[in-house]
Amino acid sequence: MAQLGGAIAQYHKLFEHKRYRDLAWAADLQETMRSRHLTDSGRLVSSVLRPHFITQRQCETLTRVAERFASILDQIEAAALKSPHLLDRLQMLPAEKMLAVLPSGYSRFCVTSRLDAHLQNGSLFVRGFETCKPRALGFSELLADLFLDLPIVREFKRGRYKLSKIGGRKYLSAAILQTWKDFGGSGQPNIAIVEFGDQSASDSTEGHVLAELFHQAGFAARLVSPDQLEYHNGKLNAQDFQIDVVFRRLLTRELLVHFDLSHPLLRAYRDRAVCVVNNFRSELAQRRSLFDLVTDENVTAGLPFSDRRLIRTFVPWTRVVSQKKTRYKEREVDLPEFIRRTRERWVLHPNEDTGDQQIFVGAEMSESAWDRALRLALRTPYVVQERLPLNHELFPVFHYGELQMKEAEISVHPHIFNGKMQGASAVLGSSAGSPCPLGIAPVLVLSES
Repeated sequence: MAQLGGAIAQYHKLFEHKRYRDLAWAADLQETMRSRHLTDSGRLVSSVLRPHFITQRQCETLTRVAERFASILDQIEAAALKSPHLLDRLQMLPAEKMLAVLPSGYSRFCVTSRLDAHLQNGSLFVRGFETCKPRALGFSELLADLFLDLPIVREFKRGRYKLSKIGGRKYLSAAILQTWKDFGGSGQPNIAIVEFGDQSASDSTEGHVLAELFHQAGFAARLVSPDQLEYHNGKLNAQDFQIDVVFRRLLTRELLVHFDLSHPLLRAYRDRAVCVVNNFRSELAQRRSLFDLVTDENVTAGLPFSDRRLIRTFVPWTRVVSQKKTRYKEREVDLPEFIRRTRERWVLHPNEDTGDQQIFVGAEMSESAWDRALRLALRTPYVVQERLPLNHELFPVFHYGELQMKEAEISVHPHIFNGKMQGASAVLGSSAGSPCPLGIAPVLVLSES
């Protein structure tokens, strides 16, 4: 879009000024990020020196689609829980299915989630959903505030452009409190942020940032490992800390690798002795196979026409890879053979984005390599999804004391709290399936003064 292109060019031109060629201000930014624990496994979450800009119109479209799509997913998940056949299509473990059908004590499938969306000029599409370990919920507003306070950003704003944040961290705390009340709780709950990792390493995860966020909102909060949990006399505890709400930052599968179904968290959940956010029903939306159901018109036939049109417009066609026939644009196809013959159209994604399985982009592979990837996808839960054009932009990067300009593939991630978009972050990568060290950038709405 012309407005964004002009704004980005004007921002980058500021680096030519003498006062910004001395990069001490960039070093100060990174030092401040480290002091505020904006790190992941010891690495800064961002190395860029420019926010990701979106227009007001893009923000309005993103908000409308994200909120409506979250509601659609709730309906599809509810249908899947009532249908063993649909639930089987999600490729879940038996223990995951068992936990998913248990009552959670409140109505929503997902209290907090992060949508994987792509904005390209005037177009938008949605290709994934994170519910169990959504990143950047605690980081994004801190990053936005740090960038808005940078001298180069303040000078940029003195020109023809205005910048504003989207939502804020206070809405996350409000969503937790509302869920606690819906669960039947009263007062301010004690919150345990439960994740694997070294709880004493303050630079290891986002969990410490979330604990501080909840403290500032007036909650007692503590970062807890699953092996610290105990369940006695109807109370879940971590040593001397009695827990009312578990803010879950781990997958059920991760928990079951280390423990069985008698783990204190799972027993307390079954007894409804603790409010778990997100509950174990949210595992359905964590899988890309849910998009198989969302883009299957036999499944969505009962939805309003406006919802079915939104899906056709913004959600790429997706199927779990298996030996079967399916419908693609009003015609029946043999799925494996169709994927093989038309590889440039497709991306193969693991059903769960655990980080240890590869993503395969047909257009970037030879026929023989694609055949090998397809054979793997037929053995291991994978989905095939339409490959759509991605947005790429140049970003100024501060790396080892030097300024570099690097091209990044950008995905925008709306943060959804209780069905409302209350924040956003941008993830900067080099190509599908290839992580890039640029990390996260704050998303700011750009308008002209």
